[in-house]
Amino acid sequence: MIRLVQLQGPGGRRLALVREPYLLLVDGCCSVYRLAMACLEQGRGAANVLAGLPVGEQLDYDAVYAGASPWKPLPSADHPEEPARCLVSGTGLTHMASAKNRQAMHGKPEDLTDSMRMYRAGLEGGKPAEGAIGVAPEWFYKGNGTGLRAHNQALTIPAFAEDGGEEPEIAGVYVIDAEGVPRRIGFTQGNEFSDHELERKNYLYLAASKLRSCSIGPELVIGAEFHSVPGVVSIERDGKPLWSRQISTGEETMSHTLANLEHHHFKFAAHRRPGDMHIHFFGADAFSFGEGIRLEQGDVMQVHFEGYGRPLRNPLHRVGEQPRAVRVKPLEEEDGR
Repeated sequence: MIRLVQLQGPGGRRLALVREPYLLLVDGCCSVYRLAMACLEQGRGAANVLAGLPVGEQLDYDAVYAGASPWKPLPSADHPEEPARCLVSGTGLTHMASAKNRQAMHGKPEDLTDSMRMYRAGLEGGKPAEGAIGVAPEWFYKGNGTGLRAHNQALTIPAFAEDGGEEPEIAGVYVIDAEGVPRRIGFTQGNEFSDHELERKNYLYLAASKLRSCSIGPELVIGAEFHSVPGVVSIERDGKPLWSRQISTGEETMSHTLANLEHHHFKFAAHRRPGDMHIHFFGADAFSFGEGIRLEQGDVMQVHFEGYGRPLRNPLHRVGEQPRAVRVKPLEEEDGR
């Protein structure tokens, strides 16, 4: 298993191998994206490509992780040259807990909401035989790579938003090769972060509630197990534990196979443009909003899945007090009209 961290520091942007308790800077390759491109160009796997690259400076991982180093973590994967060519998306209603939370938001206990119907459809048809196509899951768009945040960076509640809350998930990281074939690079921990108060008003606001920043990292893992992955999600307030839950993800606990989720994301031709990168979240098993927790300024969200490296931590930050209207200007104003 290969664990990689992307960094920004005195030497610019770098890629590092995790060798606890150190990070080893890789010479000749500055990003996960460039590593993936090298693998495609050479027709070799990541382990072989990395084995042929020299290793340079050794960093104290504890200091980097704590934010006490001039080297700062970047999102564990991105498109370094063109952030807008990194599509960030996700699949919802893949876990029973998320379906129950949606049910509680939008219906009485005796009602069968569209959300629960979709979850049940996944249970019935989301795990087809190998090579077959199963039922389509829920799909949502989160934005492009400009909305990705790294370990230790704040996840923000915009002034216009109702709220913001963690969603602990694993995300797949992909690049599209020259023939338009999706290639999975690896997996990473993520906090998909959504506006649950807005979503609760009306489930048709789901699309808008997802258009928020999100975080991935601190590590990209190549060769990680995705059958059954236990983890823990927790919230800290004023440096003290506020809330914590055991969570689980992976194909064993989900209503869809990984192959079915990937098919239904990449079946769209627009999602197979050569050179693009994709970050795709696979759904959450628990989040604090479903248990009545409302996050406050400065709260720290932590996501940790076993086998996926060190925990991902992000503070919460609310931006501004009042929303400001966005005014669209006609081009004619440029002529002084």
